[in-house]
Amino acid sequence: MKFIIRLLVTAAVAFILAQILPGVHVDTYTTAIWFAVVLGLLNVFLRPFLIIFTLPLTLLTFGLFLFIINTITVLLASDWVRGFKIDSFGWGLLFSLMLTFITSALFREEERQQKDQ
Repeated sequence: MKFIIRLLVTAAVAFILAQILPGVHVDTYTTAIWFAVVLGLLNVFLRPFLIIFTLPLTLLTFGLFLFIINTITVLLASDWVRGFKIDSFGWGLLFSLMLTFITSALFREEERQQKDQ
């Protein structure tokens, strides 16, 4: 159940960000849900390999290259989902940063509330 809630929250944040950012386009909320599913799968299966292969570069940039890896996974997900389009790498970077920060803040607050109960 927690996975489905996280998926729906990620889709909602992606949909709202697409309404705000002019370089990100989403047709429907259903498309945003599919985007969240594909992004989740890429984060589980592809992202660890990208992190391992780019570890020297990540260490050299003090971890900042992880933002590029996040952007790559977001751009791949947008390429694989029909109806979800990101115009450029710059918009993908901004979108991935905002998506990461907003969802992590929401999930952190959720975990904090669960600990208090």
